[in-house]
Amino acid sequence: MSDTPDSAVRTYTEQHRAAFLDDLAAWLRIPSVSAQPEHDEDVRRSAAWLSAKLAETGFPVTEIWETPGAPAVFAEWPSEDPDAPTVLVYGHHDVQPAAREDGWVTDPFEPVIRDGRMYGRGAADDKGQVFFHTLGVRAHLAATGRAAPAVHLKLLIEGEEESGSPNFRALAEAHAARLAADAVIVSDTGMWDEDTPTVCTGMRGLAECEIELYGPAQDIHSGSFGGAVPNPATEIARLVAALHDEDGRVAIPGFHDGVAELTDAERALFAELPFDEETWLRTAKSRAASGEAGYSTLERVWARPTAEVNGIGGGYQGAGSKTVIPSSALVKISFRLVDGQDPDHVQEAVRTWVEARVPAGVRHRIAFQPATRPCLTPLDHPALQAVARAMGRAFGKKILFTREGGSGPAADLRDVLGAPVLFLGISVPSDGWHAPNEKVELDLLLKGVETTAYLWGELAQSLRRTH
Repeated sequence: MSDTPDSAVRTYTEQHRAAFLDDLAAWLRIPSVSAQPEHDEDVRRSAAWLSAKLAETGFPVTEIWETPGAPAVFAEWPSEDPDAPTVLVYGHHDVQPAAREDGWVTDPFEPVIRDGRMYGRGAADDKGQVFFHTLGVRAHLAATGRAAPAVHLKLLIEGEEESGSPNFRALAEAHAARLAADAVIVSDTGMWDEDTPTVCTGMRGLAECEIELYGPAQDIHSGSFGGAVPNPATEIARLVAALHDEDGRVAIPGFHDGVAELTDAERALFAELPFDEETWLRTAKSRAASGEAGYSTLERVWARPTAEVNGIGGGYQGAGSKTVIPSSALVKISFRLVDGQDPDHVQEAVRTWVEARVPAGVRHRIAFQPATRPCLTPLDHPALQAVARAMGRAFGKKILFTREGGSGPAADLRDVLGAPVLFLGISVPSDGWHAPNEKVELDLLLKGVETTAYLWGELAQSLRRTH
């Protein structure tokens, strides 16, 4: 256990709660929507606001880093101990689009507090989870009497995460020396639920492609030519039908190369979670669970690679009938990847598979979006255990472990910096990320403050042994 007194942290946090929430509300009023060009200046205002607030918090170095798109914020607070390990915190200050007519009860950029919750766009994703680090580090200092954190503390808060982080990898590579760290803390995830504090250990990667097949030079009569020339829409359907085998496993040769299989210990930890499939299905708006045979629902969405059709079309789709063989057909497919898979290898496997299945007389085009790599931290890593201990002290409960089925830029930091990535989030599913009436539970937000107050001492001890 670190030298941070728990009671002192809680006292300091409660004393500064009101001012902390006022500051967060002020930040949420800035509509930093990176996906909408009309908010470009608001994203810049958000970066400037955060940079100034971090300086006010005590960070001796705060900088705004430009990209070809939206700016990121960097801050640094060296420890007084020159041998202390270095920790980098990642988050983002841009938010999803939001408007009152989307179904918001109140203005999404005029935060309000109701029933112990703060409502506003970015309250949970991700401004609230970035901002708890400001009060957390101050509580850490107040409780220990330190003038600087127990670790060399850095923050990198990007401004384009909600737009797919198109410039993040290049930004990290350009500033790799400044960002160098022994561990990375990502505060852009959540917990299982309000009563079950959890630490996420990994996220899946993502590869997306668009496949278009071309047959006749134009739509042609299905009576005059049907059954005698290849039909692109039929071939797209055959391609999609061949994506999976009879067990629901992705059937593309080479797709599973390198996949890290679940251990018995990991499966046992997943099974400890209070998962109710019927409740999960209601959330999914689905009537039945499905997927790769031999795996539970949680194992499928957290630890298995997938191929999903996101859109498909071709030929006439208006009212009534139009008896044609279409000149082209299209399918969009996304592949979620797990630890051990290489996106470049997956893309090449998909290209080879498509080329082998396209019949004579049909041309094809396949285009991939920039891929996101999977990221996983071993359960026995000292830094992960430090996060679990800090969170356990804040919540007073046993901490369980989860993974995320989605994807993010965390793996870029792992690859560029060569450091383990840890996930620390206090958001819960009911917070409504990307949805109308996004909110954050204030009690949980303050637990995030407490967790970070303990975390720097815990990491200083754990990483020093491996530093």
